[in-house]
Amino acid sequence: MSNILTRLRNRRSGASPNGAEQSSDARVPRTRFGNWLGRPMTSFHLIIAVAALLTLLGLTMVLSASGVYSYDQDGSPWAVFGKQVLWTVVGLVGCYIALRMPVQMMRSLAFTGFAITIVLLILVLIPGIGKVANGSRGWFVVGGFSMQPSELAKIAFAIWGAHLLAARRMERASLREMLIPLVPAAVVALALIVAQPDLGQTVSLGIILLALLWYAGLPLRVFVSSLFAVIASAAALAMVEGYRSERVMSWLNPTLDTQGSGYQAKQARFALANGGFFGDGLGQGAAKWNYLPNAHNDFIFAIIGEELGFIGAAGLLCLFGLFAYTGMRIARRSADPFLRLVTATATLWIMGQVFINVGYVVGLLPVTGLQLPLISAGGTSTATTLFIIGIMANAARHEPEAVAALRAGRDDRMNRLLRLPLPAPYVPSRTEALRDRLHAQKANQKQRARAAKPARPAAKPARKPASDNRRKAHAAARPVRASRHHGGGRTEKGRRSRTLEGQRYG
Repeated sequence: MSNILTRLRNRRSGASPNGAEQSSDARVPRTRFGNWLGRPMTSFHLIIAVAALLTLLGLTMVLSASGVYSYDQDGSPWAVFGKQVLWTVVGLVGCYIALRMPVQMMRSLAFTGFAITIVLLILVLIPGIGKVANGSRGWFVVGGFSMQPSELAKIAFAIWGAHLLAARRMERASLREMLIPLVPAAVVALALIVAQPDLGQTVSLGIILLALLWYAGLPLRVFVSSLFAVIASAAALAMVEGYRSERVMSWLNPTLDTQGSGYQAKQARFALANGGFFGDGLGQGAAKWNYLPNAHNDFIFAIIGEELGFIGAAGLLCLFGLFAYTGMRIARRSADPFLRLVTATATLWIMGQVFINVGYVVGLLPVTGLQLPLISAGGTSTATTLFIIGIMANAARHEPEAVAALRAGRDDRMNRLLRLPLPAPYVPSRTEALRDRLHAQKANQKQRARAAKPARPAAKPARKPASDNRRKAHAAARPVRASRHHGGGRTEKGRRSRTLEGQRYG
């Protein structure tokens, strides 16, 4: 009770006897979870754990959703799943390479990789080299395995664009110097993808371009104009081709052609409705029995909703939400501008694909053909996504606190298991160091100027009105009456004030 009273007295007086302790407690997390989030290697552990969970869930659902289709096509229920496992292994190898690659090497190879993908985009358009599938000439087929060069172009453009903008930003380049190499290169890549034509990959590359412009801090008018250009290009591409315009019309009017262009979207909603809250059970869905086309690919989220129910679908979305939080956490805590930009861009790119895929499965968007990252059956998409996640994990190891902890000899089980080298601390370039030095000099000059300024003179007392002076002089000239019994020392002024008071209140 005495502690409560003391606390109340301190609150009234504005004092805090334990102010230092309270401020230190405000900085230190009070829970185990908050303490774990504050550890140096938390971002690295989070991105690895989320990627592993999404990959395992994706392989499980591809096996469940592709059995009937694989048996119809190849006579074996394991064909699609086997190819997906092989591409996942390729992606894991790429993830490990990206995890070990020095940041400077990654930046030096960025333009070369993007130029190679542009050559591949040109080659895939040549008849006899590129294969046509689903109305788009966008695949290389070698030994029964198909590879989509547009997926490689996206990741190469994200890395090269982040390198370019980070370097030009440090050099204080003009707006034209930052946009001229980036935007024309994006236009070339978009034109080659439109020539296939592939609406989904066009939208995805547009998302990467917008993310680069936004996170690089370019003026808002540049971002808005680029956004309008991407939207207009996607709308034009959607309405030019016959089957895509039919999909858009069926999205606007679902009852227009339920057995034609709107059949796939209708069956996806039926599958989600059949799943209910808890689902029919893993492997027990009915939509994959040739009721829902591309059940293992574009519409695998509908199979998840049917077999795992609302709980499974919501859990998957929560996993992607945790991935978005981890990616933005890494970008916020990174000291290297390149790693910050490429991590934020990759996070928005992957989450944009998740939003579009889930959106057209549930009927909020027209069908575009974008896959659900790490979940849908798509070899090149899975491999490139795992590679970009390796870059994000590499950026997590290069956070300043993580670099300090690892180089100080702190034992980390994940780093020891993967036999990863020590990350190099970020060293600012000469231009950046000179700019920071100039900023510090300007700040010191401002502080000295403030200290050198003379103190302001005290404000003059307010001039009293002449009526008060006259009243005081009149009171001083009035004779003072002698003191009497019971009220000696009272003046006429006191009686007058009492009389006025009696008139005012009553």
